[in-house]
Amino acid sequence: MTLFKQATIIGLGLIGSSVARALRENGVCEIIVACDASPECLDKVAELKLADKTEADLQKAVDGSDLVILATPVGTYGDIGQAIGQALDFGATVTDVGSVKGCVLKALSGVLPEHVHLIPGHPVAGTEQSGPEAGFASLFAGRWAILTPPQDADPEAVEKLKKMWEAFGSKVEIMTPEHHDLVLAITSHIPHLIAYNIVGTAHDLEGVTDSEVIKFSAGGFRDFTRIAASDPTMWRDVFLNNKEAVLEMLGRFTEDLTALQRAIRWGDGDALFNLFSHTREVRRQIIEAGQDEEAPDFGRPHEIPPEKQAKD
Repeated sequence: MTLFKQATIIGLGLIGSSVARALRENGVCEIIVACDASPECLDKVAELKLADKTEADLQKAVDGSDLVILATPVGTYGDIGQAIGQALDFGATVTDVGSVKGCVLKALSGVLPEHVHLIPGHPVAGTEQSGPEAGFASLFAGRWAILTPPQDADPEAVEKLKKMWEAFGSKVEIMTPEHHDLVLAITSHIPHLIAYNIVGTAHDLEGVTDSEVIKFSAGGFRDFTRIAASDPTMWRDVFLNNKEAVLEMLGRFTEDLTALQRAIRWGDGDALFNLFSHTREVRRQIIEAGQDEEAPDFGRPHEIPPEKQAKD
């Protein structure tokens, strides 16, 4: 299903390279242009044949494209928008894959010309891996893709972008940027912040415990380290650009943590049991919603995408 003539992807990390693969595999556009500031990255993109053309120059990269996808850390969007603004074709759609949405409109609305469609987006998918070799086309299958178009967005442009994500196998939800940032603060941003913090605490304890924190890492701590291995630049920008929602959710989390601390201190077994029962029910609902599988993930092997199998 061809929806776009030429798509330019700016930033070929995990998400950007997965988008390139998904565009190709699903025939969504005729020509794919890859743009990245790193020559090594573009060499790898060419080696993997992820794009029809590679280009380091931003203006040259977007020339002739009716779709431009920003897949760099959100803190770079303003500078990128300034660079590509005058080179964008009339009627082109500019979207992104960032985990924060309010800042996208703030950074790009004033620098992009009125003749383009700005429709921020967020595929709720990913792994802790990075780089163009880490991507795979099926990353978005069965996952949510959230679009946060401004109120005056062109309905046809929004529908076209929606069809692209659906072609990738995603379920698409449309919401306001403010609502997105609040929801993602608790479902994604705070869990990452907790993971970074607890792994940092464990590292501080290494000297006290004679390295036994690493040696005896059980499933819970191991899973925290997986989350904490995510791209540091991306997550730095997420927290700096969604600080209001993150601080609000962090305050609520701190209050709940204080209540839990009190229950442990005073031996309130009923309170602990009720909380753990409730959270177990939340896990069941996530499984029923198709957002994970029921099998416990204690080192079980994961399916390797076909393109990675071929590479190995």
